[in-house]
Amino acid sequence: MNKEDNSLQYAVEADQLVKIFNNERVVDGISLQVEKGMIYGFLGPNGAGKTTTIKMLATLLKPDGGSAKVMGYDLQKEANQVRRSISLTGQFASVDEDLTGFENLILIARLVGFSKKGAKNRAHDLLKAFQLEEAGKRQVKKYSGGMRRRIDIAVSILTSPDLLFLDEPTTGLDPRSRNQVWDIIRALSDNGTTIFLTTQYLEEADQLADRIGVIDQGVLIAEGTSKELKASVGAGRLSVHFHTQEDLEKAHQILKSLTDEPIEVNEKGMLLTVPIKDHSDAANAISKLVNEQIQVSDFQMGQPSLDEVFLTLTGKTTKQAEEGGIKHDE
Repeated sequence: MNKEDNSLQYAVEADQLVKIFNNERVVDGISLQVEKGMIYGFLGPNGAGKTTTIKMLATLLKPDGGSAKVMGYDLQKEANQVRRSISLTGQFASVDEDLTGFENLILIARLVGFSKKGAKNRAHDLLKAFQLEEAGKRQVKKYSGGMRRRIDIAVSILTSPDLLFLDEPTTGLDPRSRNQVWDIIRALSDNGTTIFLTTQYLEEADQLADRIGVIDQGVLIAEGTSKELKASVGAGRLSVHFHTQEDLEKAHQILKSLTDEPIEVNEKGMLLTVPIKDHSDAANAISKLVNEQIQVSDFQMGQPSLDEVFLTLTGKTTKQAEEGGIKHDE
């Protein structure tokens, strides 16, 4: 496949990328393909190698092994072409805090080649699109965290990049600001920009990403759609609520006779949760309980969460995952 055809299919192609710091393989043979136009979620705890991978793909770090193409261009041989095709928003705001939002946009627009009039028009358009028209008149150091992230992303798309790297764009934001950034990311994707998103937030990856790569200790340990990753740890969970402790205990014994899977017992909530392979198994289980005259208060069938996927893949408990950097939305 020639370069032009290849670039139509993939925004990123990485083959066994390696980065070594102090004799430690921080990125240890990462291979991935990101289709053009998608939102790709790169999920992992602090220190997993997410930011290092992005820095290599954005030409900010030289790989110690492997190869990659970004927008069809060789990462090392055609680095200038790569840089012209991408934009990067890091974990921390890269704008000048002593300037206003409007002044920051004008400054960067002029540096990338806009005329004076063109820079002003583009700045006004972006401030309006990011709901920062009033804030655009204030110094950035007076912005809230959510406003800082929005102006930073606005600066990153002044030239409408083909590929936008977003490195943990919502870290430290309150839920409302996070949702605003999510809306911006979706809008950019809808307009044709490929998004490569690193995140510590399970919910963020679940909500935004068309495809998710899970990285741990520099290794890509799983990849797929959210649905595929959830299916990899089991088809679903049957949760059944009961009115009495007696019914809970009887039901526990009955369900144990129907499955070899571990059953979670929540006595305080009068709840039993059991892994179920398909809906017919769930129907059989409920039918068995009813036939035994056990009063079921409520039941529901649900998919495993992305939390369970990560914990299954890494072998870490929820507490350990949170301490290691994987976060749940508040």
